[in-house]
Amino acid sequence: MNAVKSPAAQLYYHVQKTPVGWLALLGAPDGLQRISLQPEPQDALAGLGDALQTAAENAGAFADTLAAFNDYFAGNVTALERISLDLANAPPFYGAAWAACRTIPPGETRSYQWLADAAGNPRASRAAGQAMAKNPFPLVIPCHRVVGTNGGLHGYGAGGLSVKARLLEMERRQARIL
Repeated sequence: MNAVKSPAAQLYYHVQKTPVGWLALLGAPDGLQRISLQPEPQDALAGLGDALQTAAENAGAFADTLAAFNDYFAGNVTALERISLDLANAPPFYGAAWAACRTIPPGETRSYQWLADAAGNPRASRAAGQAMAKNPFPLVIPCHRVVGTNGGLHGYGAGGLSVKARLLEMERRQARIL
């Protein structure tokens, strides 16, 4: 008997300019799979990985997600909380760190040590840093809100430290208005 392979799930992508760089989205009918934020559109697309090779451009597939990002950049700093993510396949500590990161209020920061504590392993601050470095959903999992113990900005793969600083300042400014 021959095994019947199910057709591969259709993948979609879209790239658009934001006030802090180019945002690229990758998803399937069952949800968002990856986000890339980079200074140039080709770099944002490259950040989606090899899956992009089989994906079709489709902005409509991301209507709700794009609306949330547009609202966020228009000043509604809580708009990205509307985007649901399935972290079930994440390594356990990473999933816990990413979930904890989403609880950091807009415009506020927490340390990698705080993140390790919140993720259930106080001795894993370096692992918390790795979880943020491998974050597949920058902005939605707001790793830009995680800083060093001394409050200093450290690494931000989604466009660099200047983007991290701009995002934090935008959120702080908007949080003061609210």
